[in-house]
Amino acid sequence: MNATPTVTVTVTILDKEYCIACPPEERANLEQSARHLDLRMRQIRSRSQGKIIGTERVAVMAALNITHELLHRDNAGNTSRELPQEQVRRLLERVDTALTGSQNPATGS
Repeated sequence: MNATPTVTVTVTILDKEYCIACPPEERANLEQSARHLDLRMRQIRSRSQGKIIGTERVAVMAALNITHELLHRDNAGNTSRELPQEQVRRLLERVDTALTGSQNPATGS
């Protein structure tokens, strides 16, 4: 059985570091995605106008906004060969992996 080579990439989102494994050729896309997510989450948090808003809620709101934009773009004639649902599924898998690893202090993530 051949293992797909991966690299571990550390990204920072809302001042918290996440270590995420990905194929080497996807590293730049992952880093760009993390920067985009960080920016969107910071925008949502800043719009809360001083209200205390949990990181989980900010993440869900950002995910919904990004997903809405992705689906809207697809409906507007995006010619991407990958279905938006598949893109969202892959993104959610990465987020789930990152959150699962970051919630376990024993992993050092």
